[in-house]
Amino acid sequence: MLLQGLKVVEFASYIAAPGAACILGDWGADVIKVERPGGDSMRHVFADLKTELSGNPTFDLDNRGKRAVVLDVSKPQGREALARLAATADVFITNVRPAALKRAGLDEETIRAANPRLVYCQVTGYGLEGPDAHKPGFDVTAFWARAGVANMTAPKGMDPFMLRSGFGDHITTLATVSAILAGLYEREQTGKGRMVQTSLLATGVYTMGSDLAVQLKFGRLASIRTRERPMNPIATFFKSADERWFVHNPRGGAKDWPVFAAAAGRPDLVDDERFATGKARRENSALLVAEFDKAFAAMPFEEIARRMDEADLVWSPVQTPAEVAADPQVMASGAIIQVEDGQGGTFPSPAAPAQFPGADQKVRPRSPTLGEHTRQVLAEIGYSDDEIEAIFAAEAAA
Repeated sequence: MLLQGLKVVEFASYIAAPGAACILGDWGADVIKVERPGGDSMRHVFADLKTELSGNPTFDLDNRGKRAVVLDVSKPQGREALARLAATADVFITNVRPAALKRAGLDEETIRAANPRLVYCQVTGYGLEGPDAHKPGFDVTAFWARAGVANMTAPKGMDPFMLRSGFGDHITTLATVSAILAGLYEREQTGKGRMVQTSLLATGVYTMGSDLAVQLKFGRLASIRTRERPMNPIATFFKSADERWFVHNPRGGAKDWPVFAAAAGRPDLVDDERFATGKARRENSALLVAEFDKAFAAMPFEEIARRMDEADLVWSPVQTPAEVAADPQVMASGAIIQVEDGQGGTFPSPAAPAQFPGADQKVRPRSPTLGEHTRQVLAEIGYSDDEIEAIFAAEAAA
């Protein structure tokens, strides 16, 4: 495995930071998840739902393959144990707010004094500087709303809507993994670790960077149009006779315009004066979309798919989650990994979105139970059996 021998200590909760630690674990690192008594809130995400289903796939996604330790950092013994653990790590990743870390003696300056080679990674809602750096932030607040993603995603005239679980978090996860690997590469050159930091806010801004680059340069930005009135009338969604949606995304220029019209069974539209030029098609986009709506509504989806593929057009079906799960191309792309279920079997889960041919793991260990490895990890960092029992007796570990 690529990162075998790398030791990662995670003192974090929810998704963005634990997700980053999990990817490092998928790639071979030994990841130790440190939780407060009661555990990461994501452990309990389904606890209040009355359902016949068992398991917590949301937690498993970001915590498979880790070892779990419970330490109460409100107690001196718990703080000391976490500091000793961090002193043995290559990477310390946290999303605890800086002020709380400082009070506990777990801030970067204090930990680095004992471990100069440490890459200390701080994940925040809004960054480490500025008037709102101290505020708590989730992906729906810092990434989705504050970074403008919600506004730019909703078509003109539509109310803002909520994002799906972990959307901004997992994009921030990828940014965080990148930052950690850059810090580790620098350490290889200099022998010294460093602080790296990511935020939901900055990740949201970068995610919408193509649009925000226009805003920053020109001071304005066009809004998203509705499906029926796109800027480019062949760059939108259409529905088949059997009510399956698909989307077409034309290449630059007008090369795909006559090809798409022919695939829709309407080559006559190319010579229609209402649509003869790019400007005319933009001005009459609603009329042209309506013509294509009628054309595709008369065809079954399989016929549309055949025509699109034969014309080598850039298109895709709009799939439901169930269709994604059953899509053979999703599986072939390496997007799904198997995770041990603790009962001798496995279950599928989304994989980290990178492949290393010849070094990929096909099955990952299950996520740990709360405090499953506390005694083991404390022993590894030098605590005697009597000292471990004393920490447990003081309720500083569980």
